[in-house]
Amino acid sequence: MTARSSLTVVLAAGEGTRMRSSLPKVLHPVAGQSLLAHVLNATDAGEGSSLAVVIGPDHAAVADEAHRVRPEAQTFVQRERLGTAHAVLAAREALVRGVDDLLVAFGDTPLISAETFARMRAPLREGAALAVLGFHAADPTGYGRLIVENGKLVAIREHADASAEERKITLCNAGVMAFDGRRALAIIEKIGNSNIKGEYYLVDAVSIIRDMGLEAVVIETSEDEVRGINTKAQLAEAEAVMQTRLRKQALEAGVTLIAPETVYLAADTTFGKDVVIEPFVVIGPGVSIDDGAVIHSFSHVVEARIGKKVSVGPYARLRPGTSLGDGARIGNFVETKAAVLEAGVKVNHLSYVGDAHVGANSNLGAGTITCNYDGFLKHKTLIGEGAFVGTNSSLVAPVKIGKGAYIGSGSVITKDVPDDALAVERSQQTIREGGAARYREIKLKQKAAKGK
Repeated sequence: MTARSSLTVVLAAGEGTRMRSSLPKVLHPVAGQSLLAHVLNATDAGEGSSLAVVIGPDHAAVADEAHRVRPEAQTFVQRERLGTAHAVLAAREALVRGVDDLLVAFGDTPLISAETFARMRAPLREGAALAVLGFHAADPTGYGRLIVENGKLVAIREHADASAEERKITLCNAGVMAFDGRRALAIIEKIGNSNIKGEYYLVDAVSIIRDMGLEAVVIETSEDEVRGINTKAQLAEAEAVMQTRLRKQALEAGVTLIAPETVYLAADTTFGKDVVIEPFVVIGPGVSIDDGAVIHSFSHVVEARIGKKVSVGPYARLRPGTSLGDGARIGNFVETKAAVLEAGVKVNHLSYVGDAHVGANSNLGAGTITCNYDGFLKHKTLIGEGAFVGTNSSLVAPVKIGKGAYIGSGSVITKDVPDDALAVERSQQTIREGGAARYREIKLKQKAAKGK
């Protein structure tokens, strides 16, 4: 059977004034991805599918995000905000091409799933002209009610217009719709603006479809899945739902989360087998964790690759560009950034490794610092395989430490060190017999003098 073609129009033009933020609403993050990215990733990307995103004027950042997530997406600007139907018609250029199924979604519903979009298209194959997504609200106050008779949707009644009996209905409108693409444009163009606000609302499509002798149906989902984001409080609520979902997925995939409720995951985190995540770990976007790795408590990881049987933390920070080879060990209060640490490398405590490449089985002692920034530019540190860097050493980049080289503790290394060489840079130690006693005597006299 030939696959049905589809167009998904994602409405993302809202300013989000109730967010109290200069950032466009759909760019606020949940689980390390923008609200818009979550929605776009849930839309169909298969053969015969197309995608349009309706943005507001002066929202180039929203268009950039849409193209980053889905490069094939077309963007259209809604110059005036005159309702949801008006927003859809801003993408008229995409609508007139004609598809089998037209889906209308919203850029601020990050919890919606690809499965739900697929379920909404199913009734269209059976002849329905419209499928409306609905949910049973714990508190339906303020929501439009879905009036269903004999299994068919006959009306969407806004709360203010609903009768006392209709207000008892808990089945509410989520806003997401799927139209028969052959009729969609004609239906939407019939929607008028004879209401108090003078705006064009998609909900009016139901009565138009009924007048045309066509059928509309309801597809139900959970209230959580269609949470819209209008405030920072709702953003936090969506984050909590998403984190619960991601933790469940991780546990079902075999990840050991010792205290799941304390672990923060990103939507794109990937895990190998037998991974252990201890309490109070934060994993940001772009992280992959391979088989047998352990992330100890209070560690923070972003845009990093963690190899097999790696140990990280506790209290470690892996910044973007970190890559840890199999069996590497990153200990407490260690920070890495744009650093490749090959297999077996040990950086066990109190170190910073930035803009560096560390060869396999090297050891960086406590307090080792790669001095990568001169106030203007970043510079690279190269450390060869099997090198040993003593405690409290500063490696001033650009610098190269050869294979098997040994750096004495407390050294400040500013020149390249050859393979298997020993480098020590520190001042000559001097000892003054009785010096400490004389120093104390002088200071005690000064203190006594001040007390007079």
